[in-house]
Amino acid sequence: MAVKKKRKFAKVPKTKGGVPKKYVRGAKNPKAREEEIKRTARLYRQGKLTPAMMDRISKRRSKG
Repeated sequence: MAVKKKRKFAKVPKTKGGVPKKYVRGAKNPKAREEEIKRTARLYRQGKLTPAMMDRISKRRSKG
């Protein structure tokens, strides 16, 4: 049985909070955008992100 190799990704520059800088670039309030990304990621990992919450988040993200 062959051992499956782990995928490798290039290192990208990140903010102090650990979010890739490209995700917060152009935001009027970069700290708030960073917090929203981290909050969403945490909820997703815990399995507590509902479809309604995701709809609200995606609508808010597309406005900017």
